[in-house]
Amino acid sequence: MKLTFLGAAETVTGSRYLLEGAGLRVLIDCGLFQGTKNLRLRNWNPLPIDVGKLDAVILTHAHLDHSGYLPELVRMGYRGPVYCTRGTRDLCQIMLRDSARLQEEEAAYANRHGLSKHLPALPLYTLEDAENALELLNPRDFDVPKKLNDHGCFRLLPAGHILGAASVVLCVEGKVIAFSGDLGRPEDPIMRAPMPLAHADYLVVESTYGDRLHDKADPATELAEVFANTFRRGGIVVIPCFAVGRAQSILHYIAQLKATGRMANVPVFLDSPMATSVTQLYQHHVGEHRLSTAQANAISHAAQMVRTVDESKAILGRHGPMVIIAGSGMATGGRVVHHLKAFAPDHRNTIALVGYQAAGTRGAALAAGAPTIKIHGDYVRVRASVVSLSSLSAHADYGEVLSWLRSIPDPPQRTFVTHGEPAAADAMRRHIEETYHWRCEVPLYAQTVDLPGAVDDAAIDPCAAVADWPTDHRLPAAPNGSDRPAP
Repeated sequence: MKLTFLGAAETVTGSRYLLEGAGLRVLIDCGLFQGTKNLRLRNWNPLPIDVGKLDAVILTHAHLDHSGYLPELVRMGYRGPVYCTRGTRDLCQIMLRDSARLQEEEAAYANRHGLSKHLPALPLYTLEDAENALELLNPRDFDVPKKLNDHGCFRLLPAGHILGAASVVLCVEGKVIAFSGDLGRPEDPIMRAPMPLAHADYLVVESTYGDRLHDKADPATELAEVFANTFRRGGIVVIPCFAVGRAQSILHYIAQLKATGRMANVPVFLDSPMATSVTQLYQHHVGEHRLSTAQANAISHAAQMVRTVDESKAILGRHGPMVIIAGSGMATGGRVVHHLKAFAPDHRNTIALVGYQAAGTRGAALAAGAPTIKIHGDYVRVRASVVSLSSLSAHADYGEVLSWLRSIPDPPQRTFVTHGEPAAADAMRRHIEETYHWRCEVPLYAQTVDLPGAVDDAAIDPCAAVADWPTDHRLPAAPNGSDRPAP
């Protein structure tokens, strides 16, 4: 059995893993590279595999660094199944279409204004490519084994993080190999805790925050202070925000703060059609998150939903105090770029960073205190206050990852630390080695490793191998029609 790290190695983006064995070739995740230019250029490089020989794609979740390359894979000729959870299917229908539209719009903008070296500038893929990819999505229930062939099977376990997020557990050649995906936090106010593993012969684990622990501050209190300080100046709070997960968390806290009188009743705008659509999904996946029906309804009404370009432009002419939540979360594109261009030069305003900022992004530059940021070819002065609120992260920190790993009674034969910047991944490796004394390594980009299978794998039922888990690891039941969240 072979495993090739085609992404999320030596970086926190572009998640793609090729697993080969038992007559199968399976791609776990199919993500876009984001961040620095050298990483983004990888999206344009030919994928070093024959996509026609792929048997299946399995997605851990819908974030673009895990699913956003799928339309390009399909454009290259892939026509097999794309397995995912139902929540991931629903989110991909929103996110992949939005990603395609954004790429088409950015290419058109570059052509109109002569901002590209390429004549003409082209999108990586089109809306038609995204629609073709969506037709291949094959949703599966959590916790139910799915046979790939006589010697291969997989199962999706809840990972928290966002709607639909899963850890992928496969049995191939008689060995269990688990991919953590992006792990959520055990005490997240919206998403349920990630389900722990009972066994893994080989393990691939994320390390986004492998070198740090999250601030234990109360997110609602932190937001209340940012709002109050900014509103006293008559300023505007601009929140670059991931449309999936983070935007809904912010809205949840805003709804609570307004309901308890801890936030002034100022206008709040959610300037992201995608985030608006995603927010509505929470009412259709009540068994997957902690929100009651009333709370899910409250986040849908916590802000004025801005859908059209004209409505977005109208916000630019308004004065504070107010709050603008807009994508993208790392300020790499989307409508938030226009708001930063308009409001970053004013010292009365605040830019609140509420998620991970990958190296090379505008968000990372803002977090580092850059005096200017480049937008649409011009340098924009940053006079607004910039604050980073790590307590709002939807990623487990290294302590929470170690707690998740504690459930595995026997050490995996090999553990691979991925999906982290080099320093974070190496720190996570050290934490695992020092805490559990497992054989642990940080793979290189495009590295292939051999994973020995079982001596007599023909005698092993692969679906039984991934289905033999303690019953108390099952996904908690949904609320039975009540407004109270399940325990």
